[in-house]
Amino acid sequence: MANTQRIERADYLSKKGRVMLMISRIFVYLILFFLAFLCLFFFYLLIVNSTRSHAQLNEGFSLIPRGNFLKNLKSAWTDGTVNIPRGMLNSFIIAISSSVLATYFSALTAFGIHCYDFRFKKAAFTFILAIMMIPSQISVVGFIKMCNTFGLTNNYLPLILPSIASPVVFFYMKQYMESILPLEIVEAARVDGASEFYTFNRIVIPIMMPAIAVQMIFSFVASWNNFFLPGMLIDKPERKTVPIMIAALRSADYKKFDMGEIYMLILLSIIPVVIVYIFISKFIIKGVAAGSVKG
Repeated sequence: MANTQRIERADYLSKKGRVMLMISRIFVYLILFFLAFLCLFFFYLLIVNSTRSHAQLNEGFSLIPRGNFLKNLKSAWTDGTVNIPRGMLNSFIIAISSSVLATYFSALTAFGIHCYDFRFKKAAFTFILAIMMIPSQISVVGFIKMCNTFGLTNNYLPLILPSIASPVVFFYMKQYMESILPLEIVEAARVDGASEFYTFNRIVIPIMMPAIAVQMIFSFVASWNNFFLPGMLIDKPERKTVPIMIAALRSADYKKFDMGEIYMLILLSIIPVVIVYIFISKFIIKGVAAGSVKG
């Protein structure tokens, strides 16, 4: 009799546990669905607004697309005040160069801090973390003055080269490297006669690809959307980036102001970011799949 009661109680607790698990899973799915809806809704709204004319946009909110997509696309692409194709090319050159430099040299620095033992190792790590806490706006006045002194205005180098020193990217790489890169692999490569750069480029980089892909996406988006520094250093029309051009159209004369064209320009500026994400995200998926199989 006692055994029967224990079995029934165990079955009851088991059923109750399954119900609670199902409820918690449904709750998590609802939260994820809500967050996905928030992300996609505003993107859909941007597409809808890019199909509406300036007069239709002044009428108010609408979820129904209109028939001015091609007209807005032609107006944005052939606008005489801004050169959108050139601006997108300029932004892409700056963003892709900055993201590659930031991720590669941050991973290289993390490799040096993680795999080497030297006297001031902890001091170097603490110094980099301290720099990460300092807002970049503090040094921007001196940086712009230095660029003016050396004649680096209307040049892409001041927008690309500083990305080599990215403390935030370094910290992420360092934490990821500590969790996934055993020192035995590096030591085995050294025993086999591999140079340090060969070890880093051929062994460490493939292991770090998920982290590198994530930080490349973040660095690309941050550089692509950067408005403040390019706005201070670039004034030639043929060298301006997309955010500067959007701001120029937004501040245009009211008679020349076309909200539909601006929405189309914003949509065009997002497309390269989406393409880069789609291209790089496969490395994240491969890294996660490889890690799960290995585990």
